This record gives sequence, structure tokens and C-alpha cells, in this order.
Amino acid sequence: MLIMIFNSLIKPKATLTTLPETATLDEALTVLEDTGYRCVPVLDKSGKIFRGNIYKMHLYRHKARQGDMHLPVTALLKNATKFISINAAFFSIFFAIRDLPYIAVLDNNNQFYGILTHNSLLRMLAAGWNVNNGSYVLTVITPDERGALVTAAKEITRFCQIVNVISLDPEDETMKRVLYTLPADVTKEKMERIVKRLEKKGLEVSEIEDLHQSY
Repeated sequence: MLIMIFNSLIKPKATLTTLPETATLDEALTVLEDTGYRCVPVLDKSGKIFRGNIYKMHLYRHKARQGDMHLPVTALLKNATKFISINAAFFSIFFAIRDLPYIAVLDNNNQFYGILTHNSLLRMLAAGWNVNNGSYVLTVITPDERGALVTAAKEITRFCQIVNVISLDPEDETMKRVLYTLPADVTKEKMERIVKRLEKKGLEVSEIEDLHQSY
């Protein structure tokens, strides 16, 4: 299921603007200005191997310094090692993309398959978070001990279903922050009753996020 979801987020090579490694810096700048893209992938002569990315910013800087614009794009290539496998696990994808506008995706033969954009990954996370189907997110502080998560969930489900659960602070050995997303039909009054119930059971609700206001 993860691979199917991941594949649906990839923009395949056939739909992308790419440059061959033989293109000049001047040609690359023209393409970037015409398309409005911040950067584009550069491929080898066969169009199968990812060589890196060429950024508009670096081209402008090179040109402003009176650099030779007839040099091949390989002179200013970046992110040559920034790529992931089409079968990569989610967390490796999440940490690999970080501040990049996109990350190159390679197929099982290590050939360029397409790109995964930062925005598409964020949209997937938002969908998983169910921000469009939720009302409030409760951050509950629970002790890192057996049964604590079940206890909090049990108290919440006395009032409503739970749309989503995420546990944070994985390295904290004593306490956890657990974020519970409540369904869209939960009113403020019901949310306050849930919070009161949790606190009565000794569970601290450290933060309440109102998704009606945030999204």
C-alpha cells in the first residue's frame, strides 16, 4: 500500500522538463526562465541516468560574475547524490527531501524515473493527518508505559471516534506527546468535555489545535 501511494505522488519523466548534460549554461537559463521553474533535472546523453539538478539561482550568480555561459550544465550541477529508490521507505524519503524542491526518483535499474516534489509530499501528509476531515487535534502528555496510549484512546472514544493518532518524542523515555485528531462533527462543547475527562484521568492536554481556524 505504501508503494502504491508513493507511486501516485511521483511525476514521471515523460511529463517533466529536463536537460541533457550536453546543454550549455545559457541554454539551461533560457529553459528555466521560459518555464518559471526554480531548477530542473539534468540527465546523461541517453536520457536515463540522473546527473543532478541545475538551479536558476546559480546560473544568475555565475552570469553576474561574468562567468562563461557556454560551459556545459555539468559545471554548476547540484544534488548529484540526492535521489531515492522507487521502493524507498517513507522515512528515508521524508529525511532525504528536506529542503529540496523535489528529489529524483530512480527505478529498479537505477535509471531516472521521475521526481517527488516537496509539495506533493506535504499534501500526502496533510491527507494522512485528516486535516480536512477533523475538528480538533488534542496533544495529550502520557507516561511512556504500557497501557497509557490505550487509556487515553478509551476515554476519547467514550465521546467520538478518533480520526488519526500520531506519537511524538520517540527518544523521550519517560513521557510521550500523543496527538489525537477528532472527527469533523465534534463541537467545541464536546471537545471541552473530552479534555475534562482526560484531565480527570490524570492525562495532561498540553495543546488544542482548532482545525476550523487553521485550514
